[in-house]
Amino acid sequence: MPIFIYTARMRTGEKVEGTLEASDRRAALLHIERLGQMPVKVEEKLAELPRSKGTGWRALFARRSQRPRMGARDLLNFTSELSDLLASGMKLGNALNTLSHRRTSTVSDLIVRALRDEIIRGTSLSDAMAQFKETFPTLYVSLIRAGEASGNVSEVMARIIKHYERIQEVKEKVLMALVYPCIVMVVGIGTLIFAMTFVIPRFTLIFKDMGSTLPVPTRILIGISTVMIHYGWLIAIVLVGGVVMFRRYLRTEIGRTWWHGLQLRIPLIRDIITSSAFSQFARTLGMLIANGVPVLDALAIGERTVQNSVLAAEIRKARDRVTDGTTISGPLAAGKVFPPMLTDMLAIGEETGDMSGALAHIARRYEANLDRSVKIFTTVLEPIMIVLIAIMVGFVAISILLAVFDLTSGLRA
Repeated sequence: MPIFIYTARMRTGEKVEGTLEASDRRAALLHIERLGQMPVKVEEKLAELPRSKGTGWRALFARRSQRPRMGARDLLNFTSELSDLLASGMKLGNALNTLSHRRTSTVSDLIVRALRDEIIRGTSLSDAMAQFKETFPTLYVSLIRAGEASGNVSEVMARIIKHYERIQEVKEKVLMALVYPCIVMVVGIGTLIFAMTFVIPRFTLIFKDMGSTLPVPTRILIGISTVMIHYGWLIAIVLVGGVVMFRRYLRTEIGRTWWHGLQLRIPLIRDIITSSAFSQFARTLGMLIANGVPVLDALAIGERTVQNSVLAAEIRKARDRVTDGTTISGPLAAGKVFPPMLTDMLAIGEETGDMSGALAHIARRYEANLDRSVKIFTTVLEPIMIVLIAIMVGFVAISILLAVFDLTSGLRA
C-alpha cells in the first residue's frame, strides 16, 4: 500500500508532520481529518527515483536533469487509456486515480500521479499538462484546452491519438527506408577496413620480398593501408571530433538554417522533407481549426510542429500577414516556398468555409506523395550504394591483381 508523507495543523494551530499508509491520496486526506487535524500538504512517498531538496513531485522535477519524460509510445498509451475511461463516463479525477494505480515502474507513473494531484487541487487538465512540457507538447495541450472549452475531452483525445499515430507512421516510413542502405554502407565500410588492416599488410610483405616495382594503383593501396594502420586512431578521433563539431554547429540558428535550406535543394531528399512537412502542417492545422482553436494560435502551433526551420520561418511570416486581416492561403503563397497546389486547395477551403476539410485533403495528398517519394528514394539509393561499395572493393581487388600479374610475368621472363 502506498505511503504518504503529510504536513498538517492541529486545531490549536500547532504544525505536525508524519507518514501513513492509504490506498490513495483521498483516503489519506480522510484519515488525517479523522485524527482531528487540518491537512496542509499530502504527497506520496516516491522511492523509485532520487529526490531533490524538498518534498513532493514539484521539488523532484525542479532540476531539468531529473524531470521524467514519457516516450512517444507511453504517451499514446496514456492518452488512449484516459480517453476510454472518460468516454465510459468516469470523472477525470477518478480516471487519473485509476491510471495512477497501475504501477508500471516507469517514469510515466510519476507524471500520472502528479496530474492526479493537480486535478484534486482544482487545476484544469490542460494547465496541469502544461507543467510537463517535455512530455506534452504545445499542440497536445492546446487541443486539450479546446476540448475542455467544448466539454468533450474524450473525443479530442481520440483525435489526438489518430494524429500522433499518423505522425509516427510517417517517421517509421522514412526510417525504414534508410535501414537497408545503412546496412549496406556499414557492411561495405567494415569489409574495407578489415581488408586494409589485415589483408593488404600480408600482401605487402610478399610484394616487398619479391623486390619488384609495383603498379601505381597497388602503391596507392599500400599507402592507404599503411596510413590506416599507423594513424587509424588519429583518423577516428578526427572523424568523431568532426561529427561532434558539426552537430554543435547544426544546433545554432545559422547552422540549422543552412542545413535545412540544403535539404530543400537536394533532389531526392527535398521531396521527402517537403511532403512530410506539408502533410504534418496541414494535418495539425486542420485538427486545431476543427476543434475551435483560433487561426493565429493554430498557425503558431503548426509552426512548431514543422521540423524544417526554413518552412517554419515562412509560416511565421504568413502568421504576421494574417494578423493584418488577410487570408492564410495568400500569405503562404506570397513566400513562394509552399507549392501552388497546397495554397490553391487551401484557398478553395477558405471560399467554401470548410478549411478543416481542405486541410485534411491536403494532408492525405502529401502523405501519398511522401509514400511515393520514399519508394523512389530507396529505389535510387540502393543501386547507388551498391555501385559505390563495388567501386571501392573493386579498386582493392584490381590493385592486388595488377601486382600479382606483374610479379608472375617477371618470374616467367
